[in-house]
Amino acid sequence: MKSYVVGVGMTRFEKPETRAWQYWDMAQEAGTKALEDAGIAYDRIEQVAVGYCFQPSTAGQRAVYGLGLTGVPVYNVNNNCATGSTALMMARQFVEGGIADCVLALGFEKMARGSLGGGGGDDGADFRASPVARHYGIMAARHGFERTPPTAQIFGNAAREHMEAYGTTKAQLAAVGAKNHRHSVHNPYAQFRDAYTVDEVLAARTVHRPLTKLQCSPTSDGSAAAVVVSERFVERHGLAERAVEIVAQAMTTDTAESFASGSCVDAVGQPMTRAAARQAYERSGLGIADVDVIELHDCFSINELLTYEALGLCAPGESGKLVESGATTYGGRWVVNPSGGLISKGHPLGATGIAQAAELTWQLRGEAGARQVEGARVGLAHNIGLGGAAVVTLLRR
Repeated sequence: MKSYVVGVGMTRFEKPETRAWQYWDMAQEAGTKALEDAGIAYDRIEQVAVGYCFQPSTAGQRAVYGLGLTGVPVYNVNNNCATGSTALMMARQFVEGGIADCVLALGFEKMARGSLGGGGGDDGADFRASPVARHYGIMAARHGFERTPPTAQIFGNAAREHMEAYGTTKAQLAAVGAKNHRHSVHNPYAQFRDAYTVDEVLAARTVHRPLTKLQCSPTSDGSAAAVVVSERFVERHGLAERAVEIVAQAMTTDTAESFASGSCVDAVGQPMTRAAARQAYERSGLGIADVDVIELHDCFSINELLTYEALGLCAPGESGKLVESGATTYGGRWVVNPSGGLISKGHPLGATGIAQAAELTWQLRGEAGARQVEGARVGLAHNIGLGGAAVVTLLRR
């Protein structure tokens, strides 16, 4: 059975404490927009998958009370930074499995100011109690542990490994940040809407060598939602003009390969992404050559480069040259992160994966305004979380 996204909505992503709102306020705003976009009422929803990381255990129920009190099942989902795409995947599985014809995937996060921690001790030095203990152990064994934000530290060390192995330059890493900040200028939902040059990105405050602030995703508040339905629901409700097909979707988690090399590049998820992409391509009969527009998980600039390689945009070690060439922006072979990505659009963990699907839905419908990718027919979303999970989704108009 096929599944389709027929309605999407999101709030603007904002710096924590910018607005006096609660997570249920933002969820109501995003959910209402998605329902209105689909042209259906909440009483048509049969199941709800709600993703978040930092709110209480049944926050999903509280979040949807503002949409309606219909008694439908609500599933609370937490999969670190891949939480939003995991909720979307659950919604798709409900539909394709014949359990429901109309499902809401909703994600939100209300975060604290400051750098995102990695778990464990207050000073970040003891990760024995953390789900990512093994990942940080890999890093510590090879690079030691410094008093910088732990997530920036493990990705920064992955960047240094890539630079040492392939000659990737600081300017190529900064080109990712410059590109995504430039893209977000035209996105009214983005947390940041200022453009920066490569030199300005390089001159920004260093978070962890070689990554500067303008190459790192911020903490963010925000919500996103998507209505996922069956083919028969599309036909019965005349939604063909709104429908974007979820052609294939794959989730992978860490394997032995993630840790065998002792490399931060592998520990932060490149093998997971490569495996998820391969599965999605095989299931859909599509390949990277068929894709026009991509929303990928650029939590740090190095992860965009690692993801180029894992998705097959280029050979290993060639990603720095690829972004530098202009192949991943307007006028190039693909447009990657037209929304501004996590670096500039923002990264409220539970909402990120669904926000990616929202951007691709607008792109494939031709509704993205000044950031529209001309002629976009196939989109790819990539969402990853340490601990670990990688989700690759292929969407087609």
